[in-house]
Amino acid sequence: MRLSPGFRQFRWLLGLLLALPLAAAAADLPVEGRDYVLIADGSPWQPVAEGEVEVVEIFSYACHICDELHSQVEAWRRAQPEHVRFTYLPVVYRAQDPFATGFFAAEALGELPRVHGATFDAVHRNGGLARNASTGEIASYYGELGVDRERLEQAMAADETRQKLNAAHEFLLRSGAQGTPTVIINGRYRVQARSLQDLLRISDQLIAKVRAESR
Repeated sequence: MRLSPGFRQFRWLLGLLLALPLAAAAADLPVEGRDYVLIADGSPWQPVAEGEVEVVEIFSYACHICDELHSQVEAWRRAQPEHVRFTYLPVVYRAQDPFATGFFAAEALGELPRVHGATFDAVHRNGGLARNASTGEIASYYGELGVDRERLEQAMAADETRQKLNAAHEFLLRSGAQGTPTVIINGRYRVQARSLQDLLRISDQLIAKVRAESR
């Protein structure tokens, strides 16, 4: 039976419309090797509860891209649902890294909200800290921000801080991160992105993937 040109065109359009939802769904699926790397035998930074998704950003205060990402990731993480646990993790290439030491010490004192964004500002905008600042210079600057310097220096020298530094270094190695910023989902997926917008978009996709896998 010969079909009229009008009917053939209608059938083609109908097929296209039916295919669009499938194409859109496929576009939301991250692709291994392009959007992420599957980490062999990977494990989260901290234990993950059932139904929870851990998102870790490995960052450096000296990294200008991490600084650029900071405001974006802050807005992004505040918009995440309760089952998403976002964690900043300073990059630790060597055991006595000053900025990572200051980060974990401030975290132990509950002072991280006070100093985290201010440290980016100090390094990249107001000249308060050099990119190679010492622990003493960081302690002094945090003191200017209102942190008890004596308690901070004690926390910097504490065994707990040294253990955190070692653990962060081990996480860096097993995640295979090559630089900063790097986002790791549940210790198993390392995001590969071509822009900061890509980084957050692919992170959203991987969060959905992990949630789907846990159901």
